[in-house]
Amino acid sequence: MACTSLSKSALPLLQTRKPKSPSAPPLHLFPPKSSHSPLFGLKLSSPKFSSPTLSSPRPPICAKVSKGSVPPNFNLKDQNGKNVSLSNYKGKPVVVYFYPADETPGCTKEACAFRDSYEKFKKAGAEVVGISGDDPSSHKAFASKYRLPFTLLSDEGNKVRKQWGVPSDLFGTLPGRETYVLDKKGVVQLVYNNQFQPEKHVDETLKLLQSL
Repeated sequence: MACTSLSKSALPLLQTRKPKSPSAPPLHLFPPKSSHSPLFGLKLSSPKFSSPTLSSPRPPICAKVSKGSVPPNFNLKDQNGKNVSLSNYKGKPVVVYFYPADETPGCTKEACAFRDSYEKFKKAGAEVVGISGDDPSSHKAFASKYRLPFTLLSDEGNKVRKQWGVPSDLFGTLPGRETYVLDKKGVVQLVYNNQFQPEKHVDETLKLLQSL
């Protein structure tokens, strides 16, 4: 009976003494929410979350060349290694067409279409200039192989392409195919983009030139 009464009297005491957990901060798998930001307590104004691009040097972003604008001048080497500037063509219409690369099927079709209609461009008083990222030796071989009577310029690094804002195709993997027609004052009168119908660039530019 003594043992029974002792255990009953000790039972409430044992129940009230709960083991204390070690004093350690609670473990959170996710940061707690805060009123500072909807992004789970992150302070967007904190310096460590600032954009790293602010300290990274980047080329200047130029506006896309469009109808009615005057495009930036360029100075590039042609297929013979000579420097050619856009300003050289002031006073006459000029067709500037950007294409992806020498010796590719679409670019060969486009170049040969300009070649076959070259007399029509001359009759309209216009010059034709092709631009791609290939080097002058590649242009020389390309022009010689297909007897191209017009100028091909080497835009290595695609600097002029970027300055003019020529868009890329296939999610940025393929350099764009875009043609510009400038009038005698150097003002853009036509911007034509068609990657997969290269011959149509010739039709559209001639149509525009005949209306100038």
